[in-house]
Amino acid sequence: MTEVRSNKIKAGIIGGAGYTGGEMLRILLNHPNVDIAFVNSTSNAGNYVYDAHTDLFGDTELKFTSDLSTDIDILFLCVGHGDARKFLEANEIPDTVKIIDLSQDFRLAGSSKLKAKNFVYGLPELNRDAIKSAQNIANPGCFATCIQLGLFPLAAKGLLNNEVHISATTGSTGAGQSLAATSHFTWRNNNLSVYKVFNHQHLNEIGESLNQLQPGFEQTLNFIPNRGDFTRGILATIYMDTDLTEDEALKLYEDYYAGHPFTHVTNRNIDLKQVVNTNKCFLQVKVIDSKLFIVSVLDNLLKGASGQAVQNMNLMFGLDETAGLKLKGTAF
Repeated sequence: MTEVRSNKIKAGIIGGAGYTGGEMLRILLNHPNVDIAFVNSTSNAGNYVYDAHTDLFGDTELKFTSDLSTDIDILFLCVGHGDARKFLEANEIPDTVKIIDLSQDFRLAGSSKLKAKNFVYGLPELNRDAIKSAQNIANPGCFATCIQLGLFPLAAKGLLNNEVHISATTGSTGAGQSLAATSHFTWRNNNLSVYKVFNHQHLNEIGESLNQLQPGFEQTLNFIPNRGDFTRGILATIYMDTDLTEDEALKLYEDYYAGHPFTHVTNRNIDLKQVVNTNKCFLQVKVIDSKLFIVSVLDNLLKGASGQAVQNMNLMFGLDETAGLKLKGTAF
């Protein structure tokens, strides 16, 4: 267990005004083992946190700051892609401070090092033991988490031997808080669209992880991402040819995820609302004729971002993996 300098872990957040920063605040404010030392946001410095995240009014009197303190145990980088690397190049963070980066800057093997800092890919269902001893974590992407959890049990047994077909739909928060033409309410509402067909950036980290479990994996991942008319969550459908029976496939998935508290397997129909506002991933496994059909659902801001980051923090500090993450779903 990593030694901390007080009874609670002292956490700092960089980029606290965005979607992932807000989710990080909501979790850590209620985490039994964490004190938030500071929340950095240059554009909101001096304002109360609840000025940006109005639902936190009454929960905290924290103010955003433009300062950076290194008198902390862990630093969460809730910044845009490319900005995490720039931040770490511009600021000297002591090796005593653990870092969890929620951008894509350090996820790939070729980009996982910066100066003397090495980053471990932080997907607990893949790298739990490595995460426990890691100093720095590259938090996975939301699409990547959803799709990888749908494929890991097959890769672990060397069963990804033909091309995989994936269609996944994400909510508008997946695009971040910066305004874009496709995030306007008037465009998103009552609308559905496809983007980055077959070349989404998360395919690279998915491929690396599958190769970790199934060396030499080189099958085509036919990935079609969709923008959905809802705020949060991802629903991915995955299918491929198989020789497995449904009972064999279910056992394969149940065995792989045994002991992983947030990933649950069923052959019943599942839906997105079951996991929104939680750190869970639900997997539906079916065999229809000679096709293995998998549905994977999770909340892109929690298991796909800030919730998974806190799960990684718990592992790094020897805490119960579920600490602070027993969150209430929406139900209706």
